[in-house]
Amino acid sequence: MVVVAILAAGRGTRMKSNLPKVLHSLGGRSLVERVIESVQPLSPSRQMVIVGYQAEEVKTAMLSLPDLEFVEQSVQLGTGHAIQQLLPYLEGYSGDLLILNGDLPLIRTETLKNILQTHQKNQNAATILTAHLSNPKGYGRVFCNEENIVQQIVEEKDCTPTQRQNCRINAGVYCFRWQDLAKILPNLQANNAQKEYYLTDAVTQVTPVMAVDVEDSQEIMGINDRLQLASAYEILQKRIKEKWMAAGVTLIDPASITIDDTVELQPDVIIEPQTHLRGNTLIGTGCRIGPGSLIENSQIDENVTIMYSVVTDSIVQAGSRIGPYAHLRGHVEVGSKCRVGNFVELKNTKLGERTNVAHLSYLGDTTTGNQVNIGAGTITANYDGVKKHPTKIGDRTGTGSNSVLVAPITLGNDVYIAAGSTITEDVPDDCLAIARERQVVKPGWQKKSSNE
Repeated sequence: MVVVAILAAGRGTRMKSNLPKVLHSLGGRSLVERVIESVQPLSPSRQMVIVGYQAEEVKTAMLSLPDLEFVEQSVQLGTGHAIQQLLPYLEGYSGDLLILNGDLPLIRTETLKNILQTHQKNQNAATILTAHLSNPKGYGRVFCNEENIVQQIVEEKDCTPTQRQNCRINAGVYCFRWQDLAKILPNLQANNAQKEYYLTDAVTQVTPVMAVDVEDSQEIMGINDRLQLASAYEILQKRIKEKWMAAGVTLIDPASITIDDTVELQPDVIIEPQTHLRGNTLIGTGCRIGPGSLIENSQIDENVTIMYSVVTDSIVQAGSRIGPYAHLRGHVEVGSKCRVGNFVELKNTKLGERTNVAHLSYLGDTTTGNQVNIGAGTITANYDGVKKHPTKIGDRTGTGSNSVLVAPITLGNDVYIAAGSTITEDVPDDCLAIARERQVVKPGWQKKSSNE
């Protein structure tokens, strides 16, 4: 049995932000969300998030995450003080406590499983995660014997020059036998340069304590400023891209592409340069996305091509072509084998299969049947200044260039709208609608010169 505690009370002054540090976004999710996600496969009996700075904002940001308990640390006096706040909540608990920092977004579940298994197999009073860094500046140092039994932990600010030469650092992840830790917590002292209560002091007061080295030191990168946030994003992107390339996805220029780890890609997808995939997006097999495209929270079925376009909150069915320079937003559904071409915007619109909106058009709040052809420059005038209104277009209907459909309006099946028409009334099936002034030609219109 294990309880997880996540330290998320600090402000993060080096971020230079009013937003609590743990709520800063990394690849579409907050730092603390990523830490919480990493512990889910451990099936903890309780998940406790210790909050402090802007506690209500942190709680609100995590309302959608299930089974979280929030413990308030009203004054931030160090990691030991943070864990002291758990004493009344864990009274009588006899299992293990896994402690992580909320700004450790790159930690892998496999690493947490390793520390927990090592802790329980060796019946340790405490087990801590450590790493060997070529440049350990900024980290507390861990001193062990040949069997990885911890003998001393010293925060960097309290290190002597000799101790600073030690490259084994404390990664800030701990697993304690709670009953042993609970006896020590009330007696922690703030006898250090920061006048804080260190959790590391508790480590040295229980026995045995073992260190577990992380294989990839990038996992324990803490985020304290914007530079580290950017570095963490680079690491995250490298992981994601390597995963998808190994799974049969082609990335033409990986350095110019970004992919959230919530995105799903199927084999034989080709991602062109300067393309960005965000949120809960699925790209089907055989698709070619980009160059220069943004796809967010959308489902793209197999064999779709999208070039130089933006697609958000939408569905594009198999075999359709989008772009260049198209914009789909607000719950668009494009049927199979459609074409949405140059400088076309679709909003809250559903296109039937084999429908073409080839260029220079806007369809808002529109539903079309199958095999519809929307001529260049066609727009739906869906907004009357107060409300949005729907447009319905039947099967095999076409609009001529520069047509305006003033909603609410319905065009039946097999209708044709003459070029340049402004249609304000419904049109029944199998009709031609013409709504424009008769052309007038006046000869001799040019004003004669006064010299003539």
